[in-house]
Amino acid sequence: MPSSVSNPAGTLAEELGAARRLHQLLKQEQTQLIAADIDGLTALTEQKATVVARMTELAKSRHHALAAAGFPAEEAGMQAWLQGMPAAADGSAAEARKSWIELLALAQSAKQLNRTNGILINTHLARNQTALNVLRGTAQGGNFYGPDGQQNMKAAARGLVVG
Repeated sequence: MPSSVSNPAGTLAEELGAARRLHQLLKQEQTQLIAADIDGLTALTEQKATVVARMTELAKSRHHALAAAGFPAEEAGMQAWLQGMPAAADGSAAEARKSWIELLALAQSAKQLNRTNGILINTHLARNQTALNVLRGTAQGGNFYGPDGQQNMKAAARGLVVG
């Protein structure tokens, strides 16, 4: 089998494994965001960064191999390269195509998970900002207590309608 430098599919199995790991981490992140488990999120963020960095290295390696083989260094180039692969007796071409399809599906699913997690994060941020505004007295209604410690809220006056 050609080396991974000259074979765009040479590191595809490792890239697929990293994508599976990232997908798993994004699911865990979503669970922890729903549970508001901030401590768990910190560790996940570090793990995600490591996996994403490795995926970036692997994709760059694949892109270099594609360019060296005369194909565009992008997803369309990989697809064209895979289509041009002759069927091998050992099934490596079919396995590479299958891995590529799974990698693309995982990337799409991870993108959606990441989008959903971003919405959850923004929801938490908005809730925290509202709570901070109340504590600072910048929420509707102003300060609850003035600098002298006395209640500073104005009672709503009700008009009496006689009729």
